[in-house]
Amino acid sequence: MSDLDSRWRPVRLLLEAVDQQIASVYADAGVDGMRTRFVGPLIQLGRRGALTVRELADSVEVTHSAMSQTVAAMRTAGFVTDAENSDGRTRRVKLSDRGREVIPLLEAEWRATEAAITELEAEVDHPLTRAVAELTAALARRPFRERLDAHLRP
Repeated sequence: MSDLDSRWRPVRLLLEAVDQQIASVYADAGVDGMRTRFVGPLIQLGRRGALTVRELADSVEVTHSAMSQTVAAMRTAGFVTDAENSDGRTRRVKLSDRGREVIPLLEAEWRATEAAITELEAEVDHPLTRAVAELTAALARRPFRERLDAHLRP
């Protein structure tokens, strides 16, 4: 393995390829501007109503900063709009009319994606979800930073 090869590159490429194929569902349905990273937050807004950026971030397990950027992009694409805020310190967002229109497609794609992943994992000896769970457990025993530091020592 050369110095520039990466053990994680195949995983990243796999996830990007799947993500692109999921995005093609939206493109084929004529939903311009939809990004796969919008799906979870939009479904949450559809189910729960107006939420703050923090509430959205927590609901889909991303950082506040990442969700703030996602909300800005969803607003630009026309899927969300500002909700009335009783507290001037926080901003709430809600689905726009366009956002509400696409919720049935988003939920159908989500269910289909989960079914397709289940089907795919049944075809392989080492399902990715099991591997991720095992890696997560190993990192709970010894964090990645500790492992990284051990390899950085002279």
